[in-house]
Amino acid sequence: MILISLSLSCLSLITCSPFSLCVLFFCLYPCFTVNGSLCLCLYFCLSISVSCFLPTQGPSPWVMANLSHPSEFVLLGFSSFGELQVLLYGPFLVLYLLAFMGNTVIIVMVIADSHLHTPMYFFLGNFSLLEILVTMTAVPRMLSDLLAPHKVISFTGCMVQFYFYFSLGSTSFLVLSDMALDRFVAICHPLRYGTLMSRAVCARLAGAAWAAPFLAMVPTVLSRAHLNYCHGNIIDHFFCDNAPLLQLSCSDTSLLEFWDFVMALAFVLSSFLVTLVSYGYIASTVLQIPSASGRQKAFSTCGSHLALVFIGYSSTIFLCVRPGKAHSVEVNKTVALVTSILTPFLNPFILTLRNETVKAVLREQMQKLKRPHRAL
Repeated sequence: MILISLSLSCLSLITCSPFSLCVLFFCLYPCFTVNGSLCLCLYFCLSISVSCFLPTQGPSPWVMANLSHPSEFVLLGFSSFGELQVLLYGPFLVLYLLAFMGNTVIIVMVIADSHLHTPMYFFLGNFSLLEILVTMTAVPRMLSDLLAPHKVISFTGCMVQFYFYFSLGSTSFLVLSDMALDRFVAICHPLRYGTLMSRAVCARLAGAAWAAPFLAMVPTVLSRAHLNYCHGNIIDHFFCDNAPLLQLSCSDTSLLEFWDFVMALAFVLSSFLVTLVSYGYIASTVLQIPSASGRQKAFSTCGSHLALVFIGYSSTIFLCVRPGKAHSVEVNKTVALVTSILTPFLNPFILTLRNETVKAVLREQMQKLKRPHRAL
């Protein structure tokens, strides 16, 4: 049954996107190296496959389903730019492709090079995979809408996009906190590092980071699906974001907004607190190292992660802790654009420019590629 499901998933993914086969491979790699995560990965891949075929074509008359929600939403995206929005297609496409290829290179290196088979790079590979999946959730749709005269998405497609976008985003924050814990153990408890950060422990940390948001988002998306949308079906955004959906509802959303706040506390603020405390202990330990070279070496292993933490949290945290209808739509679009395109684009450069191990592996791989050409 697993092989049949996997085959169907592969077929549908290839049909949906030219990059989907590569993403499926990277999605399934952790499934076979981390016990217990095969079902989760298959579930995700199959769900993406189904969402590709959800009806989103052409505008149709206003049709109410169960007298509570429209059959489709209209995504305004960047319609305020008028005909100039077509000019955004090229730059956004280039950034999307560079982000995809850069994070793919990171994943391939982590898989292929034995020097990177450590907990630190295991979590780094997970983070790069998440960056790819987050961009795939929103950006391809946005790019197609830039060229489409009618920007519509089915109600079911909107709920699926909402679910995966916020589930993957929450998982990214938890993986960042896992990376902080790894650095804390490596620097503050180096003699016990092999025991405390064993393969089984890393598997549990990564599994929890993936599973918790996907489970917690189920009631969140179901609550959106049962709202009464009586204020139209036009979403002033390029994807199905939380605030625009709440603005269309005439139901009482105070309880939902409180739940969103609780979710932000559980995934964003809690992971940020774990990261902050971990680096507090790291800084205290490093400052006790007598030699300057030792302190510099200890801090150098944390540089790339600190950069990821700063970019990830600074662009998102203020929106997550203030959910609701009062948000500026343009601010939401800007932050979503940063987290969906700019951050995934910058991350590979941060990881390669500030990480000596990754740079050494890249140089080694480049030399291996040049050797066959010299032989010829």
